[in-house]
Amino acid sequence: MGFFSNILEKLGMKEAAAAPVITPPPAAAPAPAAAPAPVAAAPAEPVVNPIAMVDVVALLTEKAAKHPEKLNWKTSIVDLLKLLGLDSSLAARKELAKELYCPDDKMADSAQMNMWLHKNVLGHIAANGGNIPKELL
Repeated sequence: MGFFSNILEKLGMKEAAAAPVITPPPAAAPAPAAAPAPVAAAPAEPVVNPIAMVDVVALLTEKAAKHPEKLNWKTSIVDLLKLLGLDSSLAARKELAKELYCPDDKMADSAQMNMWLHKNVLGHIAANGGNIPKELL
C-alpha cells in the first residue's frame, strides 16, 4: 500500500484506497505514421460503478476545528498530512511526490514540490471520490 492509499484510508475512502486512481503524466506524443492506420470500430464503453462521494471538506474542517494546532489544510500539504495523522516530514513528502509522479524540477525545490504536491493530492482525492471544490484544485 502506498502513501497516497494511506491518505484515502484516513479520509474514510477504503474502497478507493484498495486501488487508488493515480495517473502518470502524459507521455510525449508519438511521431506521426507514414500512412494513416485503418480506423477500427470503437469498443463498447466499459461498465464502471460510480464512485461514492466523500465529503472531504466537511471531514477536514471538522478535524481542523478539533486539532490542538491551527492547521490550514486548504493551502499546506504539511498541515493536511498532520491533520490526517500522517508523517509530514520532507522524506515522507518526497516519497508521496514520487508516487504521484512529481516532475524532477519540482522535486529539487521543496517549496515548489510542496505546492505541486498539495494541488495534486487534492486532485487525486477528487479523482477517487472526494468532493474537492474547484478553487482548491
